[in-house]
Amino acid sequence: MRRHRSTLAAVALLAVAAAATAQTYPDRPVRLIAPWPPGGSVDTTARYINEQLGKELGQPVIIENRSGATGNIGSEAVARAKPDGYMLLINTITIATAPALFPNLPFDVLKDFAPISLVAEAPHLLIVSNKVSAKNVAELVALMRANPGRLSYSSAGNGSNFHMAGELFKELSKTYALHVPYRGGGPAMLDTISGQVDFSFPSLTAALPQATAGRVRGLAVTSATRSPAAPDIPTIAESGLPGYAFTSWQLILAPAGTPPEIQARIHRAIVETMKSPQVRERYAREGTIQRSTSPEEAAAFLKAEVARWTAIIRERGIKAD
Repeated sequence: MRRHRSTLAAVALLAVAAAATAQTYPDRPVRLIAPWPPGGSVDTTARYINEQLGKELGQPVIIENRSGATGNIGSEAVARAKPDGYMLLINTITIATAPALFPNLPFDVLKDFAPISLVAEAPHLLIVSNKVSAKNVAELVALMRANPGRLSYSSAGNGSNFHMAGELFKELSKTYALHVPYRGGGPAMLDTISGQVDFSFPSLTAALPQATAGRVRGLAVTSATRSPAAPDIPTIAESGLPGYAFTSWQLILAPAGTPPEIQARIHRAIVETMKSPQVRERYAREGTIQRSTSPEEAAAFLKAEVARWTAIIRERGIKAD
């Protein structure tokens, strides 16, 4: 009986301590891990929102780029972090494709994270190097068919947005091109600009300035409809590949076990951040769609995306190169 009372007392003390921690959260800066190098869509979205998110939380939100292994290095760091709300993750489709592509993944996507909210959805832009002769999608497809396997396309890594957009393009056009994975979207686009690879599918946000400056040629956007940020650029679907549609998303997650009160505090801050005129203006200017969901909706979304991409990857025999 004495031991039982001691156990109950210890549990009660832990509950009181957890409640006190939640009430004072945050009392120091929060780290937002972007598991990609600077310049890609995840890093860009993080920099859109971190200042305002910090204001809403009352503490600075510091972006930390931990790239490598198709985002898995940064994701693992958060999965293994203390669940106190001071280390968060912003990631994209790669966290949903990872279970199917990496059988020895050092974390469980659906068990080791507490999804907080979606924060963005955005189209990508099919770009070609200026060394490539194609001026539109039809010409690129014709060039690929005439030179099977001779052209290459870069991606931000195996299972990344770029990669999946490229696989969908190849399937619908009945063509083949060599997939060249990089450690992030920035390096992948830089080698397309230099002509080391022939084409790529970076985010519209990152690629549009390069296309506008003439460093690459922007052929078409990947979304089902034209982007308000680039209304003169056609969609891939209207350029000869009907049915093609692809957009990426960004999601903020905490380590599993983060107290519900802290998750709720972070969620409220995200919701208010998305209402900010400055954030709204940035998103609109770059053609990014604002998203915010409840933690329950975010968890259901991630579960559905894991199931969706696992089925696609297995059906198409996509491998981690």
